[in-house]
This record gives sequence, C-alpha cells and structure tokens, in this order.
Amino acid sequence: MRRSMLFLPGNTPNMLINGSALGADAIIFDLEDAVSPTEKDAARILVRNTLKYGDMGRCETIVRVNSIDTDFFKKDIDAVLPEKPNLIMLPKTSCEKDVLTADEYITEVEKKLGFPENTVRLMPLIETALGVENAFEIAAASKRVAAIFLGAEDLTADLRCRRTKEGREIEYARTRLVVAARAAGVDVYDTPFTDVNDDEGIVRDAENAKGLGFTGKASISPRHVEVINAVFSPTQKEIDYAYEVMDAIKLAKEQGRGAIALHGKMVDAPIVLRAQQTIDMAEEMQKR
Repeated sequence: MRRSMLFLPGNTPNMLINGSALGADAIIFDLEDAVSPTEKDAARILVRNTLKYGDMGRCETIVRVNSIDTDFFKKDIDAVLPEKPNLIMLPKTSCEKDVLTADEYITEVEKKLGFPENTVRLMPLIETALGVENAFEIAAASKRVAAIFLGAEDLTADLRCRRTKEGREIEYARTRLVVAARAAGVDVYDTPFTDVNDDEGIVRDAENAKGLGFTGKASISPRHVEVINAVFSPTQKEIDYAYEVMDAIKLAKEQGRGAIALHGKMVDAPIVLRAQQTIDMAEEMQKR
C-alpha cells in the first residue's frame, strides 16, 4: 500500500532519521532537485547510511537519483543499491530509452551484488511534454517499472505555462498518465500540492487526483500526509459494502446462481474487482 509518498531532502539528517515517524507510506530520499551540486557527495553518503542503519519500519524507501545524463547517476546507484531501497525514482524520464538505460545499469549492479533480478524497482518521474506523450512506452518499457509519477513543476516550465492551485494546466497530463499506467499494469502517482499552508487546497487536490484514478499522491510537507492518506483510504461504508459484495458472490456460487443483485443493483465483474481492492487496502491499513 502506497497512498502517500513524502519527499525528504537528502542533505537533512534530522528529517531523514525521523522520516518513518511522519506518517507517510513511503519516504522519497531526494538526491536531485533538493540537493545543490556541491552537496551531492555528502547527501549520497547520508542517504546510504540512513538506508543502512535507519529503522524505516513499514515505510517503503524510494531514492530519487540524479538523471541518467549527469555524472551523478551511476554514483547514486552505486551508493544506494547495496542497501536495497524499494524503488529508484528516475527523474526527467522522457522516453523508453531512458528507462532501458537506467534498467541496464541497475541490472549490472544487482548482478555484482548477487541480488535477484529486479530486486529494486523503478519509478520513472515524468516531467516533460515529451515524457507525457510517451507515458505508455515509459510505463511498459521494463518489468522493473512499478509505477510512474507526474512532476508538474518542471512540466509546466516545459509547457511554458503558469503552475496554479486549480491545476487546469496539467489536466491532460494527469489523465494521460493514469490511462498509460493502467494500460501498462503499473501504479501511478500524482504531483505534490506545493502550498504548504493551504489546508483546504490539499484536500481538493487530493480528491481530484483520486477521482482521476491515481494510486496515491506525493507531498513535500509532512502537513499534507494525513490528508492524502485519508483521501486515498476507503471509508468504513466502502469497506462494509465491499465485504457485502464478496459475501453475496460466495452465496451465489454456493447456490449455483450466475447473476446476483445487491441493494437492487446487479453485481458484475468490475464491482467485484473494486470490492476486492477495497478489502485488500483495508486489511493492509489494519496491519499498519
């Protein structure tokens, strides 16, 4: 379960050490935008040591490395891969070739370490117009790809438009990524809402993302994590209905009936699938 992902700058030791206590399902250790070129080496060591010695509990660990066209990319992979983060976030992913290039080097390092194939998964960060147009090819490029992620700040700069709270300028990109991810069978994550102090705005933005079909949403502030988790979690009413659906399906099979109705509505395959997804998430939430 990965409803919320919280970015933490890779050069902030206090935040990295306490990351698992901030409520997010996943922590993104950022070695890219949040770290200046002069601090890359120090941040890389700090993130590596946090992965090695820190207790992340049930938090997934994601490392946003530097892009493949920089001298930092291979150094980042060499440093963090031995500590087995759950995912590598690949910034500036614009085409299938970018994914395959990263996949090739990660595979090489995994083999040297004696890891099983695809031990560490990939999450391409799509933040260019070209990346949006190639979203399906990116999502389907490799078995290592577990999810794709929309980066709206760089995207709107590339589109030469203003980034707004309402987000109309990224509506196309959002829907394009959701469709591409679902077609490729991977998860898809929405861009952060960057106004840390707008408590109503984050609720609207998260609800919009969920309504479009996103798996979850990233955040740059711990303040937003609780809202994101709440929005992307099933309500008790939804959980109760999901169990009713599964009970009805079980009873129908026992009685040899093909078609069933619940509360006056026919229960078909998509309803059963959504019910099972709801139950799976509810059970995972209970574990946490």
